[in-house]
Amino acid sequence: MNAELRARAGRVRLAIFDVDGVMTDGRLYLSDDGQEYKAFNSLDGHGLKMLKSTGVELAILTGRTSRVVEHRARNLGISIIHQGAHDKLAVYEQICRDHAVDMQDTAFMGDDVVDLPPMRRAGLALTVPAAPDLVKAHSHYIAVRQAGMGAVREVCELIMRIQGTLDEALAPYLR
Repeated sequence: MNAELRARAGRVRLAIFDVDGVMTDGRLYLSDDGQEYKAFNSLDGHGLKMLKSTGVELAILTGRTSRVVEHRARNLGISIIHQGAHDKLAVYEQICRDHAVDMQDTAFMGDDVVDLPPMRRAGLALTVPAAPDLVKAHSHYIAVRQAGMGAVREVCELIMRIQGTLDEALAPYLR
């Protein structure tokens, strides 16, 4: 882990996540009646809850709109949720203003070129292994685990490890 990654992750006070291709494997399941289904990973969910418990605020910023995302956010205690965001940069900037967080104190995890504008302004840009090369080139960290298969958990633990909060978050499970 290099010094730049440590410095960037050490500042994170707000972590923002895309959904499709980050919190899920990117596949979209659509029924004949238009209902949308997504598969989320429980490891990722617990990682998000642990990160939130350390004082890092969480947000979801996605271009698609789905009720299942609302349910997942509610289940995880994520109150900042923006769906149907066609201009992710504008929404990202508004989230930062609304919560009085400097962009350098944010992490943004995305997986495709539509995520590049906020990723390029965030203090810590994160992505997944299947992201296009251009997205990887603008990321400070590329998860080892795949999207929807623990990548979110990995970056949550990375931030907590660097901020010195991971051991405390895991302590209740080691009694």
